[in-house]
Amino acid sequence: MQVYDPTAPSPEATQNLRRSVGDLSGKVVGFIDNSKPNFNLLVDDIAELLTARYGVKTIVKRGKRGASMPATAQVIDELADQCDLVVTGSGD
Repeated sequence: MQVYDPTAPSPEATQNLRRSVGDLSGKVVGFIDNSKPNFNLLVDDIAELLTARYGVKTIVKRGKRGASMPATAQVIDELADQCDLVVTGSGD
């Protein structure tokens, strides 16, 4: 599993972080709900779009206890085992 540091790197370092998952058809996409207001609504809409338009096979949603808290090791391990890509974000 790769974990990226969210601090702004130099432009040269950014090029090394980009990696495409290619075609989303048949992929499993995970979302980590950070418990901020409306993130769950945003995820539901994105999940529907990814499934209908891009052929994503499965959506896996897991949550955190709070926005300022990291996801538990269990959640990270589960998503790493099940998903081709994982999205985490903010709702507000």
